[in-house]
Amino acid sequence: MPQFGIVLLAAGSSTRMGAPKQLLDYGGKPLLRHAAQVALASVCSPVIAVIGCRPSEVRPALEGLPVLIVENERWAEGMGTSIHAGVAAAEREALDGLILALADQPLVTFEILDRLVLTHLESDQPIVASQYAGTVGVPVFFSREFFPRLLSLQPDQGCKGVILAHAGSAIRLDCPEAGMDIDTPTDYDRARAAASLS
Repeated sequence: MPQFGIVLLAAGSSTRMGAPKQLLDYGGKPLLRHAAQVALASVCSPVIAVIGCRPSEVRPALEGLPVLIVENERWAEGMGTSIHAGVAAAEREALDGLILALADQPLVTFEILDRLVLTHLESDQPIVASQYAGTVGVPVFFSREFFPRLLSLQPDQGCKGVILAHAGSAIRLDCPEAGMDIDTPTDYDRARAAASLS
């Protein structure tokens, strides 16, 4: 059975939020911990959490969870550096594929993550991406053959360009839940309301 992991990207500085969004209360726990627990409930293992900004504050949010924590010291250069750090860890773990996911998409469930893997296994397509709000992106599954391409991203690049450049090798799954990401206090209020959190 192939082994697939999850790279949880959580290294940013939350500039628009004004506070570390990884530590925002979400259902009585830090947002990052919620995301990690969702990832751990999926069929994927290991879960690799990439942290960067304020690591001494963020790391305790994962305390006690069987998560591999990778600290990206280049986080300020852009998302691409966190993808590099996570994919490099996935290579060290000899994974056959991985899901790139964000810590600030709290409506994404483990069932959604599992569906990405199942679709890959059923179709043998190397990319299975989420489609929402008129775009395509994370969470997204990449098979091992795309690890070198992800490792070649520029520091300020995300993975969307890889998905679009290899449309013939990608399946898109509708995932409106992924459209709810938390960047601002207004986003935070909307996400909590959508999840019926007070």
